[in-house]
Amino acid sequence: MPDLPRQLRKNRLWPLAAFLVVAALGWGAHAAIGGVYSGAEARDLLEALSRAGLYLGSAIVTGSATTLALMLTMVGMIDRLETEFNREAYENVNMVAKLATGSLLLALIVLLAFTLPVGEFEDMPDQWFEILYDALFAGAVAMVGLMAATVVMIYLTLRRVLAAVTPGDAF
Repeated sequence: MPDLPRQLRKNRLWPLAAFLVVAALGWGAHAAIGGVYSGAEARDLLEALSRAGLYLGSAIVTGSATTLALMLTMVGMIDRLETEFNREAYENVNMVAKLATGSLLLALIVLLAFTLPVGEFEDMPDQWFEILYDALFAGAVAMVGLMAATVVMIYLTLRRVLAAVTPGDAF
């Protein structure tokens, strides 16, 4: 069993890499947009971000909730199979559930924030809009990054399950 920690690190490497790639792309996009130079500009960027963010957040919520439901199905399927699965298969399912839950909760929070009527906040200091824009942009990037990590982890989990139930050395 001394090989288990190395295998766990290996199975966590790809989802982490997927998250970091999305984070780097998000940072690049934020840098390409440039700095927010005024409260009015931040308001305009917030309105544009919220229009796209509502659709993105809804898609992430739907995908994450579906993933959680399918993970329950997979656990039931694994339990009923006559094939023995090691602890790592269950750890992978647990990690998928954690990632999907994290992306679902983050998406719900970001969706709630995107529903703020930003144009109606006339008495707020300009710096508040800049901070809100940066926070919501980071939240959107984190949502997508968590979902990317979830997809990669699902792939690794499915590959492990298929390798255990497929005859021969197909995987």
